[in-house]
This record gives sequence, structure tokens and C-alpha cells, in this order.
Amino acid sequence: MNKPERSQIAVPDSESETPAAARRAIIYVVYDRRGDVEDYIPYALEGMREHASHILAVVNGSLSEQGRVALEATADDILVRENAGYDIWAHKDALAHLGDRVADFDEIVLTNDTWFGPIRDFAPVFERMAGRPVDFWGMTDHAREEVNPFTGEGSLPYHLQSFWIAVRRAMFTSEAWSAYWRDLPAMPDYFDAVLKHEAIFTEHFTERGFTAEAAFPSADYPTEHPALFNPDLLIDDGCPILKRRPFFHYPPFLDRHAVIGREILQGVEAYGYPLELIWQDLARNVEPKVLNADAGMLEVLPDVDLTYNRDAPLRIAALLHVFYPELADEMLDRVDTLPEGYDLIVTTADETKAEAIRAIVAGRPRRHRAFEVRVVSNEGRDQSAFLIGCRDLLLGDEYDLVVKLHSKKTPQDGHNIGRHFRRQQFDNLLNSPGYTANVLALFQKEPGLGLVYPPMIHIGYPTMGRAWWANKKPFAALAETLGVRVPLDDVSPLAPFGGMFIARPKALRLMVDRDWTYEDFGGAEAYQDGGLAHVLERMPSYAAGELGFHTRTVATTEYMSVSHTALEYKLDQLAAEVPGDMVEQIQLLRSGTGFVGKGRIIDLVRIYANMHLPEATAVVRRAVGRSSPLGQAISKRRG
Repeated sequence: MNKPERSQIAVPDSESETPAAARRAIIYVVYDRRGDVEDYIPYALEGMREHASHILAVVNGSLSEQGRVALEATADDILVRENAGYDIWAHKDALAHLGDRVADFDEIVLTNDTWFGPIRDFAPVFERMAGRPVDFWGMTDHAREEVNPFTGEGSLPYHLQSFWIAVRRAMFTSEAWSAYWRDLPAMPDYFDAVLKHEAIFTEHFTERGFTAEAAFPSADYPTEHPALFNPDLLIDDGCPILKRRPFFHYPPFLDRHAVIGREILQGVEAYGYPLELIWQDLARNVEPKVLNADAGMLEVLPDVDLTYNRDAPLRIAALLHVFYPELADEMLDRVDTLPEGYDLIVTTADETKAEAIRAIVAGRPRRHRAFEVRVVSNEGRDQSAFLIGCRDLLLGDEYDLVVKLHSKKTPQDGHNIGRHFRRQQFDNLLNSPGYTANVLALFQKEPGLGLVYPPMIHIGYPTMGRAWWANKKPFAALAETLGVRVPLDDVSPLAPFGGMFIARPKALRLMVDRDWTYEDFGGAEAYQDGGLAHVLERMPSYAAGELGFHTRTVATTEYMSVSHTALEYKLDQLAAEVPGDMVEQIQLLRSGTGFVGKGRIIDLVRIYANMHLPEATAVVRRAVGRSSPLGQAISKRRG
């Protein structure tokens, strides 16, 4: 790109006005726990390229080779610094890095990687704000709050939001500006960053005579925080950016304010922004269950094929682990809802069962292309049959999708519960030819979709609130070994409970690359919570997310009729016993009472102490330590 020479730049009538063709420096801060740079970042920088004479990318922490290549494509300079002080201290170091070169610019934009864009064109915003007689401006602002929500006292000042602040020459060449950054306090945690910078920056400089304005002021919108609560209205009005926060913020809080992420993304897609950039970033960096809730990623599909493109068929392998041959016909009925020409590979525990399965398949109309039965060890059951017995198929490039089913009986849970669990899995994955076609069409539409599977089982099972069971600690250890750095969900994982899903093989690569052995699964006595098979059952969405693939849950309209009404009633019963709205109820139960344990005397003492003697419990924890039995009893929390 040809950058304008300084002699070509029009001189503003006053130092508070900046022409659209101004020499503008953009300081853009990046943080990634891996040292990588997500694809939405170069896209954002490229969107600002024509409006900047200099782009300085500041990296908090490490920078991988992939990240450096990505930034070098669009940035003029890269500064890698220690990850300390959040983006505020990164901006401070960036200004020091520029040094006397700041005099070359008419405007400096301080921004960071907390937004997606451009959703709309930057040009109209830069052009409009260029004519405004201000010393600094933000993309959005936050209204004054009389009670500071971060401290519970005092007020939260009106302020421009710090993810985007543009400062003009009169201000950034002033003594007040130099003094502010020279005296900037340390910011060891997020609340310091808010209270010691973002919340006071605007007031600090306006009190010293500088003028400020927001491009999209909250006064024009129905809430005090439109960047979080009304991003759709902002974008419709021409705002070029979408904050990431609506897709990783605490779901009950967004529920309280009726922030519907799915609707926001539909609007973003309508303006032409490539959603795959959003999904890739969020899949790698947001807890999968949080993302599933915030973005509304449950697909309720009809039984009439509406969307599958038969001119671009997917190559599919159905991988069935059949321990109970008496369920083979039911399973084959389900995979026969797939488009004709899929490959059928069955694993089973011994040759007698293999012969029975071959006979069953031979007696049915043939819709599959190739067919094979593999005899495998049953150590690890369906997990080992999939990862070991079918590893060659998962590592190859022959298939676009694999369908993983197994002959689920769960006889230990009783007839009704076991039957419902099996149907919940089979129906929501492969209900009918039309329904199955709609599931497959999701993969055709979204190249970054890695897996689909049914929602969490809850009828007949106490999974809600405790689905990690004893698996979270060994899961975290295995994830580290596999190189999975997707953050773990707090209370329950997003996982294919029941062990059945449809997936892209390449989305499972981190699980498949490891050369598992049957001995790894530890024998029949290890098939329980905390054992490898149960840990692996919870791994697919996290492993896929590390590679940038997102997950969707899928359900039939019939299942949702049953599931939603049951969930609604159960939640209604729980909520009736706790005061406040849902956020307050959760906070009371988790921070006030804590986990109820087994209802023992010590559990009741802990609950009472947490609710009525919080200062005393804090003293006890410090005195006796969290590792002691009393310290653990007082501080215990779910998840």
C-alpha cells in the first residue's frame, strides 16, 4: 500500500480537528496464551490499513512463528513485551517505543484485540469523527453509574471504553499526557485495569480541559453499556466493530439482560463478515459450554430435508461398536438414514459376535458402499474401539465425516432410563433421512464445524451441575499432555455424554495422533469416573477447539418438546426456594452456601459460616490453610 507523504496531508483548522486523511498511528495490543495470533486479528488490521500511516502491534507475552508471520503481513512494527499490566501498560510501552516519532502523527488510536471487525466500513466513522472538535474520542462509552459495580460504593464515572480511544496532537503532545503515563500505577489484576485506568481516563483528561466524545454514545441507545447489551443496534448504525465479550461473558448475566448471541451473529453474517473467523477464535479461547450457551449453538432440526446439497456429497464412514449384537438392527436402521454410499465399519469384542453381525448385515437391504467387521479388545469399550480399532481410518484423508455409535444398553440404570438414554442419542443424531440430511448440511455450511452431538442427558440422570464427576483433574492432566489449551468449563463440560457424535476426523486429530494402547485403559475395574475412558468421553470438543473447530449440539423437535418442559419444571422448582433473580440465586448458592455436600453436620456448619460469618471463614482459611480438613470444608465449591 502507498502511504501518503506528510506534504500531502491537509493541515487541520485547529488541533482539535483532524482531517480524514490524517497521519494516524494505530497501536493494537494482542494477547494469546499460546503466543499465536488468531485469524480475526490480521483481518481487523487489514480493515484499518488504509486509515493508518503506521500500525504498531504490541504482543503481551510470547509470540509464535505463526503469530509473527500473521502480524508482519499487516503491521509496520511489532513490539513483544512481558505480559504485565494488561493492554494499558502495553500502550504505555508502545508510546515509549515510538518515542519522538509520535510527533509524526496527527492522531494515535489505542486499541486491542477484544473486538471483531470490520463488520461495517471504518471509513464513515473516521470521516465523521475527523470533523468533530474534540481532543480524544472513543468508539463507544459507558454511562455514569451512581453505585460503582466494581466496588459497591461511590460512583462509576462516565467514560470512553478503553478498547478504542483515539487521541489527537494537542493532547498527546501535552504535559498532562506525559504525566499520566509517567505516573501510571501498577495493574496486577483486571479490576485494577478498570478502576485505575479505564474508568478514570476520560474524567482525568476532561478535568484538565480536554474535550471527548464517543462515535456511538450510549445516550443514543436503550442501555448504559451498548457495546455489551446492544451490539446489534450499534452495528446497524454503522459501528464497524463487535466486542468479543457477548460470546464469553457469564451466560446467566447475559440471560438477565436478554443478550442473544445467536441473533447478534445472524446480523453480523448479514453484513458479510466471515463468521468462520469468529468461530475459530472462540472455539480455541472460550469454555465450550459457555460458548454453546452464549451463542445459542443448539440446532433444533426438522425431519424434512431443507438444506443438504447433494451435488457436493460428503464422504462418510459409520463407525459402530456393537458389543450387543441384538442392537445391531436398530443401529443399522439409524445409519441407513445417511445418504446412500457411506462406508460401514463395525467393531466388536469377539469372532462369535462378528459372525452374528455379518449375518445381520447380509440380511438387510444394502445402502452402504464398503463393509467391514473388526474384532477388537473391549478394554476401554467404545472409546478404545474408536481410537485404536479405527485409528487408521481417522488418520487418513478418505472421509469428510465419521459417525460414531455404539450399542448402548446401560442395564445397570434400569429399563426406562437405559432406553431413554439410547433413544436420546440415536434420535438426535440420526432420526430420519430428512433429519440426518439437515445435520450433515451443517457441516457443508460451516467448514469450521468440528462435531455435532445431542445435548446433555438430564432425564433419568443427575448430570446437571456435576457432569465432570471425578474426571476434571485427570482431564486437565491429559489435556496438557495432548496440547489442548482450551479453557475448561467450570461446573460441567460440553461433551458427548453417551459417547456418540458426528465429526470431522481432522477435528479429532489431537486425540487420534496419540498411539493409544488397550493397556492404557486399565482393565474393566478402571471403567469408571476418573478412568481414561470416561475422561476421553469428555475430550472431543476441547481437542477440536484447540484446532479451531467449534461444536454444535443437535436435537429433534420431538426431543425438545420433552427435554425443555422437563428442564423448565426442574429449574422452576429449584428457583422457588432461593430469593433473587437467576444470577443472584446462583451466586447465593455457590458463594453463599457453597456445595451442600452430603448434608452432614460439618456441611451444615460450613453453609451457615459461609452465609452468616464470611469474615470469620476467611480468617479460618488463612489460619488453617485450604489443605486442612476444616479449611476444605469451609472453602469447598462445586466444579
